[in-house]
Amino acid sequence: MSRKNPSGVDHAPVFAALGDDTRLSLVARLANGRRHSISQLAAGSQFTRQAITKHLHVLEGAGIVHSVRAGRESLFALDPQPIQEVAAYLDLVSKEWDMALERLKNLVEE
Repeated sequence: MSRKNPSGVDHAPVFAALGDDTRLSLVARLANGRRHSISQLAAGSQFTRQAITKHLHVLEGAGIVHSVRAGRESLFALDPQPIQEVAAYLDLVSKEWDMALERLKNLVEE
């Protein structure tokens, strides 16, 4: 069972997609706001274009990146919204834990 935010969005795919070092590095490379081809993202990497493509499709499935066709190439760009939603969700969970720990502390100190 996954925990959803108040709007009912399932964050599990975003967490799963970001749970891989290669995908995290791709997100970091795409964070500059520009679109990148698979060849550009594979350049200087130890991974093949096919491996990069598989990782990009996982990120795309989670809504973290999107692609557009430009001739024979697919260009990928970061969509920060799913990451921002997860960050807001984590802030909410963090606040809930802070309040729960504060209640526990008050109980123990009584």
